[in-house]
Amino acid sequence: MKIIVLVKHVPDAQFDRHLSGPDNTLDRSESILSELDEYALEAALQLIEARGGEAAGNRVIALSMGPAGAVNAIKKSLQIGASEGVHLSDDALAGSDAAATSLALAAAVRHLGADAPADLVITGMASTDGETSLVPAQLAERLGLPQVTFAASLEINGGTLTARREGDTSALTVEADLPAVVSVTDQINDPRYPNFKGIMAAKKKTITTLSLADIGVDPAQVGRSGSWTAVETAEARPPRTAGTIITDEGDAGIRLVDFLAAQKLL
Repeated sequence: MKIIVLVKHVPDAQFDRHLSGPDNTLDRSESILSELDEYALEAALQLIEARGGEAAGNRVIALSMGPAGAVNAIKKSLQIGASEGVHLSDDALAGSDAAATSLALAAAVRHLGADAPADLVITGMASTDGETSLVPAQLAERLGLPQVTFAASLEINGGTLTARREGDTSALTVEADLPAVVSVTDQINDPRYPNFKGIMAAKKKTITTLSLADIGVDPAQVGRSGSWTAVETAEARPPRTAGTIITDEGDAGIRLVDFLAAQKLL
């Protein structure tokens, strides 16, 4: 079984996010592997381990698109257990929105399937920077593959994938033929942490760097010029103002009600 997992290098949520440059793109100087992608990676590892792991010819390929620093997301994926990594990196990709991103990733997936198509492409439910959840569906459309989104469980029997999607009041079980594109939620598993053995083993694993020329994509199709959306202007969020303090002098309850009423919260 060959599984491609999309992993993304995103700004660390511990720090404030900033837009930079004339194109108002996200500053990624303080970035990490997207937490939600760890669930996708764990799902892939569990699937191949149930089939004998790498010793039986199964592979998990961590694919990331981004600037030079994005290779760190791939390195962590290898430490967690991915078999190999692929870094799609090209200056022309800067500023790509979801549509341009899905176009480039679809071309990369096709390129990686030139020798043997992937049985499954797994993604997280969203990226923790854009949080659009658009790329998995767009990727499936561009690849012409069945898609299953927001899977809370995942099983494969023969050439059929079975997933459960959790709703607010009910759960839905769906099936799809392989190959397919699946996005998984943070309810599907408990991702493993890199251990010392995995960290040392990752140093011997291969990371392949691809350019747009390698995957046959015209630079005009991606980046700001190829995107369907763009940030035209941006300004910093105004600083928070001090809250209203009500000191109880015997009428605090009345003053609190008056305040809530003035804010139209009652």
